Amino acid sequence: MPIYEYICLGCDLKFEYLLRASEKVACPKCGKDNLKKLFSAFSFASKDAKGNTTSSSAGCAGCASHNCSSCAG
Repeated sequence: MPIYEYICLGCDLKFEYLLRASEKVACPKCGKDNLKKLFSAFSFASKDAKGNTTSSSAGCAGCASHNCSSCAG
């Protein structure tokens, strides 16, 4: 069951939704189904050779560093 991110074109609410089979998605705020699916960036954390936690991500929309731990994102 994938998690998708949406923005409601009626009230501009951004939200995530765990989509099951042939389920219809509606905005949890206004109830409308006029939604746009957003591109979701993923990230993960791992430990380096010294046991320190590091993270990697596809970046965020707020910066160009592609590492959200280096910005406010």
